[in-house]
Amino acid sequence: MPVIECDVAQARERLESEGVEVTSGNTDHERWRAIHEGATAVAYDGKVVIQGNNAARLEALLQDGSGRGHLYVDGASRGNPGPAGIGWVLLSGDGILTEGGKRVGTMTNNQAEYEALIHGLEIASEYGFEELNIRSDSELVVKQVTGAWNTNDPDLRESRVRVHELLREFPDWSLTHVPRELNERADKRANEALDRG
Repeated sequence: MPVIECDVAQARERLESEGVEVTSGNTDHERWRAIHEGATAVAYDGKVVIQGNNAARLEALLQDGSGRGHLYVDGASRGNPGPAGIGWVLLSGDGILTEGGKRVGTMTNNQAEYEALIHGLEIASEYGFEELNIRSDSELVVKQVTGAWNTNDPDLRESRVRVHELLREFPDWSLTHVPRELNERADKRANEALDRG
């Protein structure tokens, strides 16, 4: 349950400017309430508490997440193909918005790298960023998605199409290859997911 410390009057104005209906609070302690896409924001003195499903979009609106985001993704496969995991870290100017990892079945390393990018983009799309800077330590994925390399494998070609569909949600984006040591946190999340079994 996210808790955002903020000026609740400004937060209300931000939500209303985005077309979110804001109503009076239900108790003496509640300043106002807003319901948006299955999540509820409740304002108290100096903070807003978000509850319910799909809280990410409402949280992003309150934190003015419509600016620039930074997404780090990594995929890992043990056996190539073998058990695979993905990791992601999504940041804004306010710090880490969300991070995590999960098992994704049996895949090659390249398939896992694509899966990590797809999952990270799906999460980032909930925040409504105008600009998204993406970092991956998979040179193959970066060069295939940006068009520098061809994609001959049918599964990877299908994944690349999905990536491009998701990238259309961001008015401005970049995808950059970084060394593994600069992608350490996402790498750690992917390996933790594998270790959990």
